Amino acid sequence: MINFKAIKIASTGLKTNKTRTGLTVLGVVIGIAAIVIVMSAGEGVKGLLLGQVEAFGTNILEVEVKVPVTSKAKGQGEAAADIQGGMSMATGVVITTLTLGDMEDIDKLENVKMSYSGILGQELASYGSELRKAYLFGTNAEFINVDQSEVEFGRFFTDFEDKGLSQVAVLGSEIKEKLFGESDAIGKNIKIRKRNFKVIGIMKERGATMGFSWDDQIYIPVRTAQKKVLGINHVIYMVHELYDRSKADETAEEAKAILRSNHNITNPDKDDFRVVTMDEMLEILGTITDVITLLLMAIVTISLIVGGVGVMNTMFVVISERKKEIGLRKAVGATHKDILNQFLVESLIISFLGAFVGIVAGLTVSYLISVIASQYVGSDWKFVVKGSSILISFGFALSVGLLFGVYPARKAAELDPIDAMRSE
Repeated sequence: MINFKAIKIASTGLKTNKTRTGLTVLGVVIGIAAIVIVMSAGEGVKGLLLGQVEAFGTNILEVEVKVPVTSKAKGQGEAAADIQGGMSMATGVVITTLTLGDMEDIDKLENVKMSYSGILGQELASYGSELRKAYLFGTNAEFINVDQSEVEFGRFFTDFEDKGLSQVAVLGSEIKEKLFGESDAIGKNIKIRKRNFKVIGIMKERGATMGFSWDDQIYIPVRTAQKKVLGINHVIYMVHELYDRSKADETAEEAKAILRSNHNITNPDKDDFRVVTMDEMLEILGTITDVITLLLMAIVTISLIVGGVGVMNTMFVVISERKKEIGLRKAVGATHKDILNQFLVESLIISFLGAFVGIVAGLTVSYLISVIASQYVGSDWKFVVKGSSILISFGFALSVGLLFGVYPARKAAELDPIDAMRSE
């Protein structure tokens, strides 16, 4: 068992060459700090992503278009099927089967409170001499009641205006500034594809979600967007607010049945849509961030192993320089165990110091990252450090000290006292 005498002797030995000890500790510090930063950043990113998804509402059901997968991709697993579908849409495949009629049918379900659909496009919008490219978002009147967005000035369009193909628009705060500057925009007309749209409202600033700016959008009635601007008859996604979140899975299955019936689909593998509950979204995002954190941890562990190799090299140098001391201690009665404990404790002290300083440094850097991300980047990045990350860091450090310190300590303990005392 390691005693206080071994700790005192080990500490004295480390003080004999403070520079070398400090550099060795530094190697451990870098590895431990990296572990703390990665784990804290992982939790920060996870909280950021989950918070942004929850901003859409916690009791919603989302339906989005999906490219039907081939039997080959399906046979390779669900992940391969999703990848194939995503690549197909990235290369320009457009699914046009999801319609407002689908939304209206799903609205009839007992657990569905209200819904909105969405169609996106990029269009040039102009006012006077100002011409700007903006995101055009065609949606229903219920959008403002389901989503977390708010109107700051004026109003949102009504269901009557949507069904009447009214040419009205609600501007995001950013596109409003681009087109009108500080002047009032309510009641004025902007042009989209040579059509006049009357500005009836200005949205409250919301920021970005996963890199997508809500404030650079022009909101217009979905039917107006379809018939008068984009020349289409489909939507790309629908969001349904539920009465009872606990019945989300049951409602999702009912929605799938309606869509398969409407789209004449008999084989679920041929679904041209995806129905996702909020719980599924959160679970998927949580899994993704956890996997990314683990991968980064694996990379960071390499730097900690490098630090451990540094500890081992230092211990070999120390043993080489202190052979006479080891021989003298053995000659006056020090046992094999005493020498082993002395150098093993030296290795553990280096690792412990490295862990302590590394954790402090890692926490400091993690806090600065959260401050910079929140104040200068504009994201809601929270400083999160779990107790488990501190324990894991200490565990890693002490394991490295033990693993890379045992072999040199054994070599020191096995030295012959006479040969050790004769060494130069």
